[in-house]
Amino acid sequence: MHRVELEKPDGRKLYLYSREPIAKGIQATNPPHEPVIGHSHLRWHPLRGEWVAYASHRQNRTFLPPKEYSPLAVTKSADFPTELPAGKYDVAVFENLFPSMSLSATVAPELAVPTQPGIGSCEVVVFTQDPDTSLGALSLDQVYLVMQVWAERTREIGKQEKIQYVLPFENRGVEVGVTLHHPHGQIYSYPFIPPVVERMQEMQTQHFKKTGEVLLASLRKEEEKAGERMIVSGKHTSAFLPICARYPYETWIAPKRSVPYLYDLSNEELLDFARVLKTTLMKFDRLWNKPFPYLMALYQAPTDGKAHPESHVHLEFFPPYRTKERLKFLAGTELAAGMFVNDSLPEEKAKELRDVQVEDFS
Repeated sequence: MHRVELEKPDGRKLYLYSREPIAKGIQATNPPHEPVIGHSHLRWHPLRGEWVAYASHRQNRTFLPPKEYSPLAVTKSADFPTELPAGKYDVAVFENLFPSMSLSATVAPELAVPTQPGIGSCEVVVFTQDPDTSLGALSLDQVYLVMQVWAERTREIGKQEKIQYVLPFENRGVEVGVTLHHPHGQIYSYPFIPPVVERMQEMQTQHFKKTGEVLLASLRKEEEKAGERMIVSGKHTSAFLPICARYPYETWIAPKRSVPYLYDLSNEELLDFARVLKTTLMKFDRLWNKPFPYLMALYQAPTDGKAHPESHVHLEFFPPYRTKERLKFLAGTELAAGMFVNDSLPEEKAKELRDVQVEDFS
């Protein structure tokens, strides 16, 4: 992996990654917007016991422009500057023009509940310069590069003393709120461990203290043994619908060796992770012969400077599909109460995905 760090005209950082050496002379660009000075802040929710971010400046962000005018299009000339500069490279990472949180945040109002500045970071990860493809349609070595970038950015951002958790994710499809067509994801970092992750950490820690085993590793082994919910079993990585899936096509992808962070995997293990990820994404799209909308999240251990032997890095997919004909979004019991109702069995949906044929792309 080759990497170049640049600075955009508005002061934001730009990181370019490639499988080949990157030529010198690439000029960082940004869309013709004034720099967004967003004073986001956090407010404490007394009933839920969690922080809520407020970033009203995001109301003006770009929403599904024509592809030829997308801020993620590659810059063609000085008359049409965009986020991606012209040049030969594979992946670009830059600070979000409309961040929900910022490491430079310093302001928080005085209110009846505790508040604090919206400290954190929000980076955009552009998977490719090609606006008409998707993560699953990229070559295996390109998917592998994207995963290398996730690992590198996690390590670098996690070094910040103010950051407690780093979350790479991808929203795909307008059904799940995508605001730009170009294949891309984001990396959010937080000054605290987010509630969902905090709960997962609690359960993993309890299991580790009680049994000395990693909870997700035990679950993965049971899925391999049962077989009926497995989708792909690679040399170093497994993809399966968990026995406790809350969504109809909820899928987990986990390495067979327990490590807390993506960057702890060997090159061979990470390449197999990329292979299983690409295979799974191809099966998603071919299930209905159309783009499959999803939220994909990469869960890793907190970056709080502590050892986390209980944590097991893995990907989770949250698709909105209920059936082949109808989309499923969060219902009242799920959004308001947090209790999910799955209208299908994981075994049924795993078989559908397992039966989808994917050619050998190795």
